[in-house]
Amino acid sequence: MNQAIRTAIVTGASKGIGAAIARRLAADGFATIVNYATSSAEADEVVASIRSAGGAAIAVHADVSDAAAMRALFDVAENEFGPVDVLVNNAGISKVSPLAEVSDEDFQHQIAVNLTGSFNGMREGAKRVRNGGRIVNMSTSIIGAYLPNVAVYAATKAAVEALTHVLAKELGARGVTVNAVAPGPVATELFLTGRSEEVIRRAIADIPLGRLGQPDDIAQIVSFLASAGSGWVNGQVVKANGGRN
Repeated sequence: MNQAIRTAIVTGASKGIGAAIARRLAADGFATIVNYATSSAEADEVVASIRSAGGAAIAVHADVSDAAAMRALFDVAENEFGPVDVLVNNAGISKVSPLAEVSDEDFQHQIAVNLTGSFNGMREGAKRVRNGGRIVNMSTSIIGAYLPNVAVYAATKAAVEALTHVLAKELGARGVTVNAVAPGPVATELFLTGRSEEVIRRAIADIPLGRLGQPDDIAQIVSFLASAGSGWVNGQVVKANGGRN
């Protein structure tokens, strides 16, 4: 990678970790596509904050589970800012419940967004991310801990990790690195929704650093993986969980 590389797509970037990643990459000098599915106002706020800080960004609606929408997302990025250099497959959802109580709808929705959405991004990125570019996928530190009530979420992210390892080998000859970041509990809507205060307290108690992660903790790792300095890091899953597992 070099100073001419300046275009990044971040999916699910209207709030939480995705918004922090979009802001950080913009601060790093990337013209940034802030993708959203439903949160138009929040995406516009992220764009406004980037522009007010002197960066370049636009908000683009796309349902990542739709392959045609993913292609269109890349089209917009290329038309607005030029070839894509960094793709962050961040969009994801989690439904908390015992496996026996998972509805067909919730199962299919998590598969569609977390797995199919990441697959669509990786497939399009494999074709259209420039030589020497970066693909960063979001996984979870639940893999390995395998906690109750998140079976489907964990399964989708385990599949994302498998795709990450394989694609890293397929794109290595082009100098495109493919890595994943596996956050632990982060103080976002995705983690907090559906969990009681007692569950959250227990989660914090399990973290040696004694706190939930913050979106910026994860954004800093993505910033490194998107940088020239990460050129020898490929096919890896970086756990960021305060030492929890």
